[in-house]
Amino acid sequence: MSNTTQPSHSPTTDPNSSPRCVRVCQNRACKKQGAADVLAAFVALPVSGVMVIASGCLGQCGNGPMVLILPEMVWYSGVQPSEVPLLVEQHLLGDQRVKPMLYYRFHPQG
Repeated sequence: MSNTTQPSHSPTTDPNSSPRCVRVCQNRACKKQGAADVLAAFVALPVSGVMVIASGCLGQCGNGPMVLILPEMVWYSGVQPSEVPLLVEQHLLGDQRVKPMLYYRFHPQG
């Protein structure tokens, strides 16, 4: 019984195989804009293999509630609880970004 290193077939070498995570900012500005309800909406619609977590400040104050989907690094801004089912269906289940909701600073539409 030893903990010797096994041959490495690490899924972390491929970002698409990393566990998916939805981070919902719960810092002051986002909370004032309804981020707690956005987080609750994601929690109410669980997706297999996707972890939903309350995040500290994502550094984009005033544009929230902010949602960051990892490992893809896709940012959504101004997310409302009523929009969460669309994000779940199209992005998390369908692997399609919801273009009108993308955060313009990191995903320019031009």
